[in-house]
Amino acid sequence: MGRRYTPGYFVNKAITKSVQEASWLRRNHSTSVILGIVYLVGVVVLYSNLYPDFILFTPFTLLFSLSIVLYCHSDWNIKSIGFLALIFSAGLGVEILGVQSGLIFGEYNYGEVLGPKIHGTPWMIGINWVMLIYCCGCTMEKYFASSSLWKKVLLGALLMVSLDILIEPVAVHYGFWYWPDGYIPMQNYLAWFILSCLFLSIFHLIFKNLRNNTAVALFFLQFLFFFFLGFDF
Repeated sequence: MGRRYTPGYFVNKAITKSVQEASWLRRNHSTSVILGIVYLVGVVVLYSNLYPDFILFTPFTLLFSLSIVLYCHSDWNIKSIGFLALIFSAGLGVEILGVQSGLIFGEYNYGEVLGPKIHGTPWMIGINWVMLIYCCGCTMEKYFASSSLWKKVLLGALLMVSLDILIEPVAVHYGFWYWPDGYIPMQNYLAWFILSCLFLSIFHLIFKNLRNNTAVALFFLQFLFFFFLGFDF
């Protein structure tokens, strides 16, 4: 005979699920507020030039932001770890090739702001690719969960390019990287679009209906952060 479930079993199961859901919502709310404060402080300090060397904290901010987002990740398994490792390695690898060859994004070089480098490329660039792709993917899953894979991928890639358009002048101004010719080539944005399509395809094939409101909040914070800093010059 199969196992018999009493009404109390289903009630307890429903209560447990509700408690877990409430805890998940509180965690996402708290972490989103923390990230909002961190990025607000960053905008105020950098915009007002209160502490010129504050920009050197960028690597720590990236690590902190990604750590907070992954703290709210609810689907830990071997695929999740594999995804993070793959995007980090691929993102860092393609940037190294880009810097060394000039054939992917165009001719550019990294400054010292993002910390230690490997073959002219900061390790933090791999972290940045993981953070942005993960946050963008979560945003697509939140607002376009029922859409086709290609719609989520293409829309997400367009958002990634839009964000890069905001990032580029700010990054150059603060010495993250620079373009020897003095202008940002269209090749850079095309490469961002293609790579974003590839990385987001992997994300959406691995994660189905993934919920992480903190990641969504961080993605929007990136837009606001670079948008407002763009007025500083």
